[in-house]
Amino acid sequence: MLTQQMTLERLEQQVTQLPLPEQLKLVAHVSVRLSSLIRTIPLSDEPQVQRAQLDLAKRLLAECEDIVDDAQGEFDAVKTIRRMREERVGQICQSGA
Repeated sequence: MLTQQMTLERLEQQVTQLPLPEQLKLVAHVSVRLSSLIRTIPLSDEPQVQRAQLDLAKRLLAECEDIVDDAQGEFDAVKTIRRMREERVGQICQSGA
């Protein structure tokens, strides 16, 4: 039996096929799961590691808030997908520089 490895890009594509309420449930579920994992990971005493961890937490929170904001009012899937693509291209360009 062949096992197909899930990539983040493929998962994102599949998630966008879910209805918006299901996407929000998924975000909530992942948030709860990650929150419980974070409690089991010891925090480093090194200030730069603490800053990196705090920065990651802030980015994750901002992403969750963006998802909630997207759920308010009208939803333009094409606009959202274009925005996500532009953000991803920007991330790729930054990591390659």
